[in-house]
Amino acid sequence: MNLRQRIRDGDPAAFREIFDEHARAVYNHAWRLTGDWSAAEDAVSLTFLEAWRLRARIEVAEERGSPRPWLLGIATNVARNVRRAARRYDHAVSRMPRSEDEPDHADAVAGRLDDRERLAAAMAALASLRRNEREVIALCVGAGLDYAQAAEALGVPVGTVRSRLSRARKKLAKKAEREREPLPAAGQVRGDRVPAVRFAQEKAR
Repeated sequence: MNLRQRIRDGDPAAFREIFDEHARAVYNHAWRLTGDWSAAEDAVSLTFLEAWRLRARIEVAEERGSPRPWLLGIATNVARNVRRAARRYDHAVSRMPRSEDEPDHADAVAGRLDDRERLAAAMAALASLRRNEREVIALCVGAGLDYAQAAEALGVPVGTVRSRLSRARKKLAKKAEREREPLPAAGQVRGDRVPAVRFAQEKAR
């Protein structure tokens, strides 16, 4: 009996197996979509809970192979919900009165600013894409799925995956060119702020 059939049958050992093998991939994928480590951790738990709940929907044909695309498809939907919940929370917090005695953490974070700026630039580049384009980038480039696997994960035709990925790469390339252009202030130029473009182009060719 193949692993997908065991998952469909609700075999606990099969779920332990897919968790051990794919939890890291689910976490990385959720982080690429949310940009938040804590949210990605929540998404891992929710993804495997949803996988258990939706186990009867997994396709069991032998040619489907690894359940990874199925899991990442669930993780994609979970990440959408986590992002929406986070936005609602941030909005609620922003409306609360701020404490006048907030500590100054500038010294503690000074040494990490550059890494954070580069990370923020990468996430901003991905965030500039439409949601469906960002999800295809995360699946095909970040998670390394092929077109057919990404199509299974998203429940769309392979041709749709190809077109979304092509559009996303073109948009990121254009953004990279803009980021390399000099700033209006004399003598100042933007740094190399295009890690997301490299991320999108290294494997997606």
